[in-house]
Amino acid sequence: MNVDDVIAEQIERARQRIERERRQRAELALARRAGLARRHAQKLRNLALSPLSNGSLAASGA
Repeated sequence: MNVDDVIAEQIERARQRIERERRQRAELALARRAGLARRHAQKLRNLALSPLSNGSLAASGA
């Protein structure tokens, strides 16, 4: 095995790692968007069921 073969293997491993990390980021982004949509829908359901008040819609109540 010569130096070119070693470098070629390192490059291939790096490409595989980069692709794996890209897929993981895409999966996390999808889950994040789904979670945000679920939380938003739940908040709207809660608002629809609650009596109208003069309070703030902010989570902190500020």
